[in-house]
Amino acid sequence: MTGGPDPLSPAARALCDALATGFPGPGDVAALRATAAGGRSRPGGPAVSGVHDTDAAGVPVRVYDPAPGAAGRPLVVYFHGGGWVMCGLDTHDPVCRALAVASGAVVVSADYRLAPEHPWPAAPDDALTVLLWARAQAGRLGCDPGRVTVAGDSSGGNLAAVTALRAPGLVAGQLLVYPPLDASMRSGSVDRYGQGYFHTAAHMAWYWEQYGGDPQHPHVSPLRAADVSGLPRTLLVLADCDVLRDEGLAHARRLAAAGVDCAVHLYPGVFHGFLGLPLPAASSALTAAAAWLTR
Repeated sequence: MTGGPDPLSPAARALCDALATGFPGPGDVAALRATAAGGRSRPGGPAVSGVHDTDAAGVPVRVYDPAPGAAGRPLVVYFHGGGWVMCGLDTHDPVCRALAVASGAVVVSADYRLAPEHPWPAAPDDALTVLLWARAQAGRLGCDPGRVTVAGDSSGGNLAAVTALRAPGLVAGQLLVYPPLDASMRSGSVDRYGQGYFHTAAHMAWYWEQYGGDPQHPHVSPLRAADVSGLPRTLLVLADCDVLRDEGLAHARRLAAAGVDCAVHLYPGVFHGFLGLPLPAASSALTAAAAWLTR
């Protein structure tokens, strides 16, 4: 945490400190998973008309349908965050509910395999499997197969970006919420926000270690992709006080330079993980992302 005025809003600072108190340090997978499952400070999501769990070619998924029987709607394939080592369908249930209700889209949330038990490429392989399954099921789900968006927060944002790279032409959009995009972690925001803003640089480095894979490979570090010109329209949702902020901004600049329709929503005064927390910025971010999805 740097000197001078606190860049977090008072409400965000209170939540940040509350979440950080007792949050396990890097290295204890069981403790991190137990804490994430507790879901401290995260309100429940809105009611959704149709919610059911099913199997997507071997990967468990949860489907959120805000208007069963409708047709031609967007379809969102969502990948949860958690450093590739924790979280799952239940921890991100509120966000998926909110996104489905606000956008009118069907949301398919993927319960991909976690590291360190299942290191790279298990998670991106599961992500691609769910995308292909969702596209094949689009008509049955009342969705337009030409309006499929991959989405995710934090490590799930990484998986969404990697899936878009691996499936050219199959994805109409990518919604990336504060994603880790470069395993080298050399950006300026790593130094500036590496401590004191809940998600520390030490935690992020440890998550990368558990995840594995070649840090130079674009399916590990999407910022390393040689050619991004064929990627779909993109929305990057970023927290200003986040070690991952500059990676997201660098990715946006590359996409724009390559002619990709790319928008950045940078939220000041908040920290990594703010989506789904009881903060005005979280509500604004979900509303704006939903509007982008339905545009």
